[in-house]
Amino acid sequence: MYDFLLYLTGWPLALLLFCGGLYFTIRTKFPQFRLFGESIRVVAEKPATEGAISSFGALMISTASRVGTGNIIGVSTAICIGGPGAVFWMWVTAILGGASAFVESTLAQVYKKRDNDGGSYGGPAYYIEAALHNRPLAIVFVVALIFTYAVGYNMLASYNLQSAFSGFGFYTANPKMAATVIGAVIALIFLYTMLGGGKRLVKVTGTLVPIMGILYVLMALVALILNIKNVPHMFGMIFADAFDFKSIFGGFMGSCLMMGFKRGLYSNEAGIGSAPNAAAAADVSHPAKQGLVQMLSVFIDTLLLCSATAFMTLCSGVEPTEELAGAGFVQAALAKTFGAAGPIFIAVAMFLFAFTTLLGNFYYVENGFAYILKKTPSKTFMNAMRVLGAVLIFVGAIIKFGTAWDIADICQCILAGLNIPVCIILGGVAYKALDDYTAQKKAGKNPTFKAKDAGVKVPTDFWN
Repeated sequence: MYDFLLYLTGWPLALLLFCGGLYFTIRTKFPQFRLFGESIRVVAEKPATEGAISSFGALMISTASRVGTGNIIGVSTAICIGGPGAVFWMWVTAILGGASAFVESTLAQVYKKRDNDGGSYGGPAYYIEAALHNRPLAIVFVVALIFTYAVGYNMLASYNLQSAFSGFGFYTANPKMAATVIGAVIALIFLYTMLGGGKRLVKVTGTLVPIMGILYVLMALVALILNIKNVPHMFGMIFADAFDFKSIFGGFMGSCLMMGFKRGLYSNEAGIGSAPNAAAAADVSHPAKQGLVQMLSVFIDTLLLCSATAFMTLCSGVEPTEELAGAGFVQAALAKTFGAAGPIFIAVAMFLFAFTTLLGNFYYVENGFAYILKKTPSKTFMNAMRVLGAVLIFVGAIIKFGTAWDIADICQCILAGLNIPVCIILGGVAYKALDDYTAQKKAGKNPTFKAKDAGVKVPTDFWN
């Protein structure tokens, strides 16, 4: 069974991501290009209700989950195992995935539910139940979501974080002890923050995500300037390897195409149904607005931050090898460019990236339990889940490299296999919502929405 699940993370997953993203791109008329500027403008809008979660707040929650260890370790692993061409296929995943993110997040907004305080919540489980009238399928999705984020992604984030210190003397002296201590520290910091509740979560992620993202991109720009003579060769490697079809199909599971798609999905999560849980919480006048915001989140993650890692490493002159896969390649590349300061910067960046990932991931876990229980879980129950989450984070820090990646790959494959077909079935609502939005914008209006205009045939809590 395990081998079969690993097989599904190969070409079946790649085909699903590519075809699904291409289909959504065509049906939404290429919003990644024609509405990119609009997506930036919408982010700055304030919520209509005082104190409600804004588009920017929801963007930060979803970006906190997307922007994480995949932007550093995932990119390094893809390049070292798949080759420099993996970077190109990560870009393709992001561009097509932007349309997938738009559709799933717009659906989450359309079918979102009203909470007792007048706010909103939702996600794939809610549009599966409301539009397909299939609560059992929705529960299957939620269980998969909880397992993916509490186990697969958080354990991998923890492993990747502790591995970022592998180049330091204290780590090499006793790797097992170092991993154990780092894992315990990560778990305790996570638990302390999570016990502060959701408001602290939004505050922490909203502060850290923009800061760490800007610093990381600036560091990449400095690296490019310092290694400017290597930049033409770097782009030559990326494009030449991306279209080396003999290499691609000769060892497909480890090819640049396969690694680009898998690590791209792990990084930006487009189409797997995670970001819609955050998107549904935003207070906007039209569902398409939050769809555009989440589309932008995919671009921030992959086209900006993943590219930053790729450029920093590939322009350094350090040869990517399978032995360096993971933190080793990034540390070696930055040490060559910046000296001793390079590995220190990566360790700090990894801590911030992984920490916000752990917090953002657990936001989805809590939403999942609320759906299954049909109510907000009790404080005692959620505190127990947070303690369990901290334990899993500790375990993740001390497991093997291959095991950590395999679990995460299987989890995200299951989620994509459930969510993308559902979005294809329900996508007509999102396409009509987008047409309605663009028509109102052309008429000079601030778009508002009525569910019936998008062909929604079931009652909704917000758009009647």
